[in-house]
Amino acid sequence: MPIAAPHPPIHIWTRRLGFRAFVSNLRAQAQDRFLWVPVFLAAGIAAYFALPVEPDTGTRIAVFAAGLCCAALGVWTRGGIALISIGLSLFLMGLSLGAWRAHHMQAPILGWPYYGVIEGRVVMLDRSASEAPSLTLDRVTMAPISPPRTPDRLRLSLHGQSVQVPQIGDIIRIEARALPPSPASEPNGFDFQRHAYFLGLGAVGYSRKDFEVIDHDPSGLWLTRARLDLSRAIQARMQAGAGGFAAAISTGDRAGLIATDVEAMRDTNIAHLLAISGLHMGLLTGFVFTALRVILALFPRVALYYPTKKWAAVAALAAGGFYLALSGGSVATERAYIQVAVMFTAVLCDRRAISLRSVAIAALIVLIRRPETLLSPGFQMSFAATAALVVGFGALSRLLTGRTGPRSWGWRLGMAVIGVLVSSILAGAATAPFAAMHFNRLTTYGLVANLIAMPIMGILVMPLGVVAGLLAPFGLANLALYPMEQGLTLILSVAHEVAAWPRAVRMVVSPAPLVMPVFAAGFVGGLIWNGPMRAAFFLPMGVALWIWGQSPRPDILIAPSARLVGVMDAADLRVPSHARGEGFVVDLWLENDGDPATQPEAAARPLWQAQGAGQRATVNGYRVWHGRGEAALAEARSACRAADVVILAARLNTSDSPGPCLFFDARDMARAGAVALHLPQGGIGPITIETSRASQGARLWSGRSR
Repeated sequence: MPIAAPHPPIHIWTRRLGFRAFVSNLRAQAQDRFLWVPVFLAAGIAAYFALPVEPDTGTRIAVFAAGLCCAALGVWTRGGIALISIGLSLFLMGLSLGAWRAHHMQAPILGWPYYGVIEGRVVMLDRSASEAPSLTLDRVTMAPISPPRTPDRLRLSLHGQSVQVPQIGDIIRIEARALPPSPASEPNGFDFQRHAYFLGLGAVGYSRKDFEVIDHDPSGLWLTRARLDLSRAIQARMQAGAGGFAAAISTGDRAGLIATDVEAMRDTNIAHLLAISGLHMGLLTGFVFTALRVILALFPRVALYYPTKKWAAVAALAAGGFYLALSGGSVATERAYIQVAVMFTAVLCDRRAISLRSVAIAALIVLIRRPETLLSPGFQMSFAATAALVVGFGALSRLLTGRTGPRSWGWRLGMAVIGVLVSSILAGAATAPFAAMHFNRLTTYGLVANLIAMPIMGILVMPLGVVAGLLAPFGLANLALYPMEQGLTLILSVAHEVAAWPRAVRMVVSPAPLVMPVFAAGFVGGLIWNGPMRAAFFLPMGVALWIWGQSPRPDILIAPSARLVGVMDAADLRVPSHARGEGFVVDLWLENDGDPATQPEAAARPLWQAQGAGQRATVNGYRVWHGRGEAALAEARSACRAADVVILAARLNTSDSPGPCLFFDARDMARAGAVALHLPQGGIGPITIETSRASQGARLWSGRSR
C-alpha cells in the first residue's frame, strides 16, 4: 500500500510565500529576460492610453488584482507558463499604472470659453509659439466661476504693443480670454488636451490688456526665481543668439532663443542640443567624473589606497542632481538624470555602467514615475538613441577585442574619430524614424551638422559651463563664458550654413496610428533579442514602413470651430478655405500632409471660389460648400441642395438636416471635434467620416468620462 507523502512543514510554505522565494524564483526565470520588463510594462501603459472609454473603479481594481494573480502564478511555476504569466502581469500592471497616474493628476478643467478678470500667481515665464510672453498661473480665481470648477493652473499669452512681463511670485489681475485646452486638430492627431492634462493645465488663453500686480508671494518659488536670475545674467554677458542658447542648456529657460536659430537647428537635426536631456546630462556628469578621477590620480597615495572611482561617481551624481534642480526639473531632464544615476550607481556597485540592463532600469523607473512620458517624442527618441549606442558599441568592441600589441596615439585618435562618427550614425539612424513620425520631417544633412556640432558641445561648451559655475563665486565666470560663447556661436553658424544647403529638409506625411506601435515593437525586439532571430524583427519594421507609405490623407478636414476647411486638390496639396484664422490648426494640417507651405501660400492655390455668402470647391467630383456668419446661415438650405458636403460655422436653428447633403454646423462640430472625410474614388462607395472625439474617446482629459 503506497504511503501518502506528508504535507510540507510550515516553514517550507513560509519560504514559498516569502520575499526571498519571490526574488530567487524570479531571478532564476528571468535572467537576461529582465530587459523585457519595461517593454511589457510599456505595452500595458500604451494599452491604457489607447482605450476608447475611461475604465471605472471596479474595472481598475479587477485589472490590478488579475495582475497580482498572474505575478503569483509566474513565481510559483516554471517554464513557458511562468514567462507568459509574468509578461501578462507586467502588461496588466502597466495598464493599472497608467490609470492610477491619470486619476492622480485629475484637476478641474474649464468647461466653456471665459472672458473676464482673472487673478493668479505667476509661477512660470516662457514664450509661446508666436513669440509672445507666456505666463503660467496658479491660485487662479475667475469670478463668477466657483472654486471647485476653477482650473488649478492656467497659461496666458500676453499680446500687445508694449508688453511688460511680471516677476515670478507676482499675484496679478488681468482681463483675459480663457478657453479649455483645444481638441486635436484632426482625428488621430496630436492630443493637446491630454498633453495639458498631465501638465496640470486646466485652461489656456490670451490677453491684450495690461496686468495689475496686486500682491507678491514667492513662497516655494525661490528655485524658479534663481533659475531665471541666472538665465538673465548669462544672457547679459553674451550676444543675443549665443546667450539664449546658453540659458536654454544651463537653466532650461528657452524664452531668450531666437526663432530663426531654432528653425535652423531643427532643419539640421541638432535641435536636440537645446533641450536639457541625456546628451547634456551625460556630458556634464561625464566631465565631472573624468576630471575628478584625473585630479585624484595626481596624488599616488590617494589613488592607490582609496576608491577614487567611486568618489568621482558620487561627485558626478551630485553634479547631475544640482543640474536637474537648476534646470527646473523638466520631464526630459529628470529622465536624463535617472539614466546617468543608474549608470553611476552601477559604478558604485562594481557593475558594468553601460549596458542594456542599465538602460532597461532607467526606462522602468521613468515609466513608473511618469507613465504618460511613453507617448512623448523625447522618451522615445532618447531611449532609442541610448539603446542603439549601447548595442552598436558593444558589437564594435567585440570586433576589436582580438587586437593585441601597444596602442599608439595615432590608433587612439583614429578610434576617437571612429567613435564620434559611429555614435552620430547610430543615434541619427535610431531617432530619425521617430522624429519623422512626430515632426514630419527628415533632415538630409543632419549627420554632417551633428558631426561638427557634437564635438564642440562635448569638448568645449559643456566643460566650460562647469568651469564657469566653479569660477562664478570668485567673480571670474567671464573667463569661461567668453570661449563658451564662441563655441555656441560656431554651432549656430553651422546650423544656419547647413540649413541653407539645397533640399536640407524633406517633409513626410504623418503615419497612420498603427505605424508607431508596430515599428516600435520591431525596433525594441531587434535591440534586445540575441541570436540569429534578431533579423526577424526587421519584418514588423518593414511592415510599419509599408503601412506608412500607404497611409492616405483625408480629402477634407474641418477645424473644430468649423470656421476653416482644408481640401485636397488634384495634386494632393491641401487648400484651406481662408488665408487667415485658425493658423495653429492649418499649420498642423500642412505639417501632417508633409507640405512645407504656409497658410497664405496654401490658400493661394486655385480651388476655392466664392459662391454667395460662402465658398465652394470640387474635390474628387464632390461639391463642397463652406460658409461663416449670419449671411451664410441664411443660405445653408439652398447650398445643401446644390452641394454634396456643406460646412457651416454657425448653429442651424433646427437639429434637422437642411437637405440631402452631408451637413455639419457648429453644433455638430462641438460634439465631434475636428472632422476628416475620406471621399471614395470615382464617387463609388460611402464617404468615410472620422472625428477627433471618437479617436480620442471618453477619457479624463477630454471632459467626457464622467
